[in-house]
Amino acid sequence: MRYPFFTASIITLLFSSSLMAMPDGDATKGEIKTPSCRFCHGSNGIAPRPDYPNLKGQQAEYLYNSMQAYLDGSRTGGMSSMMKAQLKNLSDQDIADISEYYSQMK
Repeated sequence: MRYPFFTASIITLLFSSSLMAMPDGDATKGEIKTPSCRFCHGSNGIAPRPDYPNLKGQQAEYLYNSMQAYLDGSRTGGMSSMMKAQLKNLSDQDIADISEYYSQMK
């Protein structure tokens, strides 16, 4: 094989969660699925503390990929274990619905 690094990189990208298509989200269903999100990110998507991110108006795909990264362990940091625990019982569809809900907040 002439290009082992290139081949390995392509295989890694093909199986990366960031390349998987986000399911179509439903904002109405997403609103129902956000009670635990509201404690840290605010009921209006604006976090009450400056060290928590605002979710209001963020792009759905960005939110979806961020939550998937917490789940697969590729996003780390001080709150990553708490986020992983909050997300572990949600399906990909649940995460897409929540992402769509926050993206539609104006």
